[in-house]
Amino acid sequence: MSETAKTPADFWFDPLCPWAWMTSRWMLEVEKVRPVEVRWHVMSLAVLNEDKLDELPENYRELLATAWGPVRVCIAAEQQHGSEVLGPLYTALGTRFHNRGLDRTRETLVDALEEAGLPAELADAADSDAYDAQLRASHKEGIDLVGQEVGTPVIAVPGHDGDQIAFFGPVVTPAPKGEEAAKLWDGTLMVASIPGFYEIKRTRTQGPIFD
Repeated sequence: MSETAKTPADFWFDPLCPWAWMTSRWMLEVEKVRPVEVRWHVMSLAVLNEDKLDELPENYRELLATAWGPVRVCIAAEQQHGSEVLGPLYTALGTRFHNRGLDRTRETLVDALEEAGLPAELADAADSDAYDAQLRASHKEGIDLVGQEVGTPVIAVPGHDGDQIAFFGPVVTPAPKGEEAAKLWDGTLMVASIPGFYEIKRTRTQGPIFD
């Protein structure tokens, strides 16, 4: 990779997750302060949890019941219009779901599609399994890098030896900006590149701060 080339950072998201949303906004800041290019991919909390619904709290099961529609719309958009549409569509969806607190209705999906410059008819995919095979394949590609015991987001970057460095998270709020975004990126890559490193964690004392 030349000195001017940007490092690809593959980012798997489910637009339903507020913590993935926070991480994605941080990654947009990282693009401004480090030679990094984010490549967006779809994963699914509904797929991740479909075999353990009986073990989940009722409120989370209710949330997951609404999770299929947005990811199906995202994967349909990617299949029909290319992966480059995922970033703008994710931003349009996430802004509505998280910053504005809108319900995951067809109206909201259509509004987000139109903002991203995509056909409103893609909202039909929310109630269709036509692209579920591609959705599951995209999900599997990301989750296989980190294992089944995590969620969204998953980030993968090339390591110095050519192998991918992949990890879940980081979970952070609010999304760091400027030099703070750069410091978090550098530190995350540093610890994630250590063989055998698995986890740093502390109790969350506040929810996502959307700004």
